Amino acid sequence: MPLTFPVPPMKAGLGALPTDDDRWAYEIKYDGYRMLAFVDGDSVRLQSTKGLDVTTNYPELASVPDGVHAGTAILDAEFVVLDDEGRPRFDLVQRHERPGALYVFDVLRIDDHDTIGLPYEDRRRLLEQLVEPGVSWLVPAHRVGGGSELLDATGTQGLEGIMAKRLGSLYTPGRRSPNWRKIKHRRRVDVVIGGFTAGEGNRANTFGALLVGRREGDALVFAGGVGTGFSHALLDELSTRLHDLAADACPFDPPPPPAYRRGARWVEPVLTATIEMTEFTNGGLVRHASFIELSA
Repeated sequence: MPLTFPVPPMKAGLGALPTDDDRWAYEIKYDGYRMLAFVDGDSVRLQSTKGLDVTTNYPELASVPDGVHAGTAILDAEFVVLDDEGRPRFDLVQRHERPGALYVFDVLRIDDHDTIGLPYEDRRRLLEQLVEPGVSWLVPAHRVGGGSELLDATGTQGLEGIMAKRLGSLYTPGRRSPNWRKIKHRRRVDVVIGGFTAGEGNRANTFGALLVGRREGDALVFAGGVGTGFSHALLDELSTRLHDLAADACPFDPPPPPAYRRGARWVEPVLTATIEMTEFTNGGLVRHASFIELSA
């Protein structure tokens, strides 16, 4: 059956740079909001990764069909909002206070023909012929081989990382495929533990996430939660130490947002942890953070 709305997009897994570099194509990983665009004549319908119709949320994309050289098409893309330095920022996508653009990186259907059964490189060739860049959409460049160089360049530019896609691979809707890899830049920082949230399920007897902050002068400024990177043994060890440091007063100044305070337990802010993360958001919160170790 032909593909129709909604379509579950193909998913990538986290991974390292491939060792067989010349068998992979590389694209910059743009930090945005994934969506599929269903073009039909002069109209477009936008689908979130969860299958929701989000068309009305992105009025700046209404003219995307003007750049598509087909009567109908299904495009896989990332909605991106750039900061003042021209870098994609996910927090700007969330706020959506300035117009964004659709960065189209794959094609699933052209007119009456599904293209998901074609190799990656054939879909890319068709995509570049299909989509003519416009005011609020484009087809970003890709390269075959040279993944390490592109990863280094994106790190220098402060970008999130790169995508590696195996040559010859097909588009598999709804599947997390080893043929697509996300290779992200991560940085290590030290943060102060000021509290924790209650655990659920197999963490009911320990904790859910550490609530952490950064020192700014005499104040401990809240920096978000860290809920991954813990072994069972480490959860037990940290739980004991945190309960021994229990405090009545919130150590963060100003206090965390209500969503973090709900059910939170505070501790004396004497433990420092090393975490790994992608970035601090504009609001000063850690993003995609995981625990590494308690700092000396």
